[in-house]
Amino acid sequence: MDRGKKPSKLLANKNSKNHMDLQDIIRESALPFLPAKSLRRFTGVCREWKLQISTPFFAHNQSYSFRDVSGFFCQSPSGALSFVSLNQMAYGVPDPSLKFLPEPVDIRCSSNGLLCCQGRTGCRAYYICNPVTQKWKKLPQTTANHGTDPAVVLVFEPSLLNFVAEYKLVVSFASDLDGYEFEIYSSIDGSWRISAEISFGKMKLLPRTGVHVNGVVYWSSSMGRIFSFDLSCERSTIINNIGSSSLGAVNGKLHTACLLGSKLSVSELSNAYTNTMQMNSSAKQWQVKHAVTLNFSVPDLYPRSYDKETVLFLGGDVVVIRHEKKLISYNMKTKEFTEVITEEDTYSRMVPYVNSLVEI
Repeated sequence: MDRGKKPSKLLANKNSKNHMDLQDIIRESALPFLPAKSLRRFTGVCREWKLQISTPFFAHNQSYSFRDVSGFFCQSPSGALSFVSLNQMAYGVPDPSLKFLPEPVDIRCSSNGLLCCQGRTGCRAYYICNPVTQKWKKLPQTTANHGTDPAVVLVFEPSLLNFVAEYKLVVSFASDLDGYEFEIYSSIDGSWRISAEISFGKMKLLPRTGVHVNGVVYWSSSMGRIFSFDLSCERSTIINNIGSSSLGAVNGKLHTACLLGSKLSVSELSNAYTNTMQMNSSAKQWQVKHAVTLNFSVPDLYPRSYDKETVLFLGGDVVVIRHEKKLISYNMKTKEFTEVITEEDTYSRMVPYVNSLVEI
């Protein structure tokens, strides 16, 4: 009988060790890849997980590891703010109204967990915040007048080497010289400066279309072309577009998503310099990477208003489409569709957001 009990105790000890090993693997290798809302819920699993998730090092690691679009900050014509989650169990923020900020704001843009807002009173200051941690920073007053609906792009690329977020805010504004100039805020310098670059032409930028891809900022224009500003050399160029489409970053390259009727196509900018090549060159500027037929159709209205764009977001493996009171997420890798019902279809602004613990 005694000999029969010993193997049972050894087996129990072995199973207990395997359980602890699995807990360590999950804590160290899986948790950093989860969104902030899920992590806040997992702090109740055990004391070790709570301590792990609460450390600044873990927040830094999570902000680097988790990059998936989680939902949209929405603003109604009256200014009311809300958050539409693409997965209510996984993604969310404590206060979608952003009342932790010192004044009412308009949402402008976001980048990898940081949200850029602009005050609605006084000098209309810019704020950079993380809605999960409710920490924020008020930027100094700008040098130039950016107008009532500025063309703003927040540039933040998480790095394992930087424990505090280093970001830039790039604004293209109308110049007195009948063109566009650029004012740039750097979190490292803590100040604004106006670039020497001036882009001339009759093209009008569409303010809420800006994206950042691999060191270059892009905006759509009213003439159906793409306006780019290279941050490394601070030079602007014009790129031919393929119709009315939304811009986004996929695998470190600029992509466009275009929805005509029930046909969704995603194209990659393979060569931005075809306008400088020989006339008979076979090089193509855009290459279609994905094409899919949806089970619904969108009226083909032209010209489209940029604040009513059907394709709301393009990035990573995901395209998010607005259709009536639905947000439809399409995963280009798995070919799967996910639907989310929104409260209304009259939002004046919808800004994509990543559910991150990034520190400001």
